[in-house]
This record gives sequence, structure tokens and C-alpha cells, in this order.
Amino acid sequence: MAANYVLLEKITVGAAGASSVTFSGIPQTGYTDLIIKMSTRTTENPGASAIGLQFNGTSTTLTDITLRSDGSTASSNTQTGTSGGFGRMTSRTGQADDTTSSTFSNHELYFPNYTSANYKSYSLDAVTENNATAAFAELHAGLWSSTAAITSIGFSVYAGGGATFKQYSTFYLYGVAKLGTTPAIVPYATGGDTIMTDGTYWYHTFISSGTFTPQKDLSVDYLVVAGGGGGGYLAGGGGGAGGLRTATGFSCASGTGLTVTVGAGGAGATSSNSGATGSNSVFSSITSNGGGGGAYFNGANAVNGLTGGSGGGSGGLGSASGGAATSGQGSNGGGSNGSSGGGGGGGASVTGQTGFTTEQGGYGGNGTASTYSGSSVTYAGGGGGSGGAATKGGAGGSGGGGTGGSGAGSNPVAGTANTGGGGGGVWNAATGANGGSGIVLVRYLV
Repeated sequence: MAANYVLLEKITVGAAGASSVTFSGIPQTGYTDLIIKMSTRTTENPGASAIGLQFNGTSTTLTDITLRSDGSTASSNTQTGTSGGFGRMTSRTGQADDTTSSTFSNHELYFPNYTSANYKSYSLDAVTENNATAAFAELHAGLWSSTAAITSIGFSVYAGGGATFKQYSTFYLYGVAKLGTTPAIVPYATGGDTIMTDGTYWYHTFISSGTFTPQKDLSVDYLVVAGGGGGGYLAGGGGGAGGLRTATGFSCASGTGLTVTVGAGGAGATSSNSGATGSNSVFSSITSNGGGGGAYFNGANAVNGLTGGSGGGSGGLGSASGGAATSGQGSNGGGSNGSSGGGGGGGASVTGQTGFTTEQGGYGGNGTASTYSGSSVTYAGGGGGSGGAATKGGAGGSGGGGTGGSGAGSNPVAGTANTGGGGGGVWNAATGANGGSGIVLVRYLV
């Protein structure tokens, strides 16, 4: 890249896929033009997926002219839209019958004068990278008939029958400064599934393991959340939240790569047993412990919840204690007493609720909010304990904790991915719910 190109944001689609991707908070000063590079594949099968384009949350007043070749014939068309999907980029990458496995379409878009008071034009060069003669190559010229500055650009799978962007689809947003000038905002480190700036901080978000490498000496703030614990089976307790550690002023040396590990959530129990403890998350020398698994009723008495970053809830139908938390990382799990439901898993900031009498599951403890991703998000909520009748499963704690199941056949809910939330316990059907995977966030001043 030329010296006047700056990577403003990177987004990599995770294992769950994504129906849409948006670059928001695009800087309004320091750059004249924008470039977006994308490597995409969809889940649609069969059918020709296209990519819908939105400016500032809308696709109205878009006009797009396309020149396309499929390796044997050429065609062209013009689209004028008042609804989603116009300005689209065909990417027949989801079809088992005509697309090579694991290949990704490549697209490059250019947006000149994106903050001007004129209508906004764009150009696109796209190719499907299919290992076959029928691969598409396309050129697009488009116009958004609006005088508003572009503050966000979104992409979605258009006319895809519910299809999503597949895992590892990657989107890069570059700012282009005027030639002869120094870009106003430059990132000082590499690494992360998403990199973005709001003009005050750079934010690096890791939802998968990697390396954070400063390009100069930095003082950073971090949030490290481990995977949540899985829910227990048979009057099961809720899984404890993954351990949460956060601090400011952590020193990072220029050129020294720092290991980042994002812990997986613990598996829910599949028979009369406790859920698995979540996996640890790591940033450099900082380790957050996985959440403790929710426990169960062993046929004679309730079992204590497992220890972890936050402790798992105990089993129900007896007297037992919630799992202990790791000091400075979370809260203890909830216990049980007599005819109570399973205890709630502990959250980052609140202890899991003890199971209530009449077989009511305890609530998962609440998590902790952080702005280290660029917006306020709550992480590390505990999973709810199971209950013995309809509606008696305990609610999950704020921050991704899953709700407990019930004896009426209500299945427990898994902890939310990349929050470290604990999974809900199950009473006597299905399996305990899995804990949510963790996350590592790093920010530093622009």
C-alpha cells in the first residue's frame, strides 16, 4: 500500500457467520477517499448470492451499472433501487455444483470524495476466484444520489434465502489521505479480527486467537474474558461466567508480538454430570480463567458447582454450594437448599442466585460493561439454573448468560459467543447448554 493509505478497520467473520457487516463511525477528517477490499464466501447452496450495499444504513437512491463476463459470454445491466440489495456484487461462492471448495470472491471498491456535498460515486472490481472457466469477473460504476457525507458502509447477502457470509470472510477499510500529506489517524499495532478507530482510540478486537504487535512503544488498556462454563445436567446448575480481567496502562514494547488466546466455552453436560469448565483467555502475561461448570443432582444429593473465573451453580434438589470464583476475576456460583432448583452461575460482578424452593432455578449473576470495543457492551454473565416446571428455569445474567431449562421440556440456552457467558443448566431433558466463547479487547490512544 502507498504511504497515504491507512487501514482504518478490519472485520473477520467468525464461526457463526454473519448476515451483514458494517463499517461505522468512518472518520470525517484526515482523508479524502475510501477503499474497501473484501474476500467473501456465502453459505447459499445452490443459487447465485449477491452482496447488497448500504450507505448510512440505507440503499435507496442507488444506481449501479455492471459489466460482467462468465468466461464465455459478456453482459451488462443497470439497476436503480429504492430498497436493499442494489449496488450489488455477484459472488457465486456458495454453490456446491459450480464453485471450488474453500475459494473466496475478491472485491475492491473505491469511494472518492466521500465527505463532499456532491452525490457519491463508487467503482468496483470483482472476481469470484473459482477454479473453473465459468467464474465471474465484474466491473461496476455506481452512484448514491445523496449529498450527505458517508459515515457508514454496510454489506449484506442479498437475495440469498437467509444465506450468510461464511467464516473467514474478511473486510478491510482503508482511508486515503491527500497525496503529499500525512494521514491524520494511523494505527500503531497489528492484530485482531476487528480493528477500528473512533478518532480518540484505536480498538483491536480478538474473537479468535492471534498476536498483538505494537509498531511503537504503547500504553494500552485491555479486557480479557475467558470462555464461560457449561450448564449441568439433571437439576443442573448454570455455568459460571468466564473470568474477566481489565486494566489500563499496560506497557507494550515496539516490535514485540504479544500472544492472544481466546478461550472456548465449556461444553454442557450430556448425562448426569457437571458441565465442563470454560477455557482460559490470555493477553501477554494476563490470564483469565474459564468459568466453572454448573453441577447436578447425583441421585442422592446436590453436587457443588465447579470453581473457575466465576463459579458454576450447584445442582438442585439438595443442599450444596456454588463454585468458588478466582479472586479478582468474577463471583461465586449460587447454591441450593432442599427442594430448590439448580443454582445460578456467578457473573463478573454479581454472585449467582441460590436456587429457590419449589424447584425454581437461580438466576445467573450479572456481568460487567466495558467500552473497550468502541461501544458499551456487557460481558461475563452467569448461566441460569434449571427449574422443575414450566417457566422455572432461572434467567441468565446480563452479559451473555444463558437461561436455564425446565422440567416441562424447555431447553436451556447457551452462553452468547464472545461474551464469556455461562450456559444454562438443564432439569432432565436434552443436555446442559454450552458456555459462550471469550474475547480479548485492546485499545490505545490515537
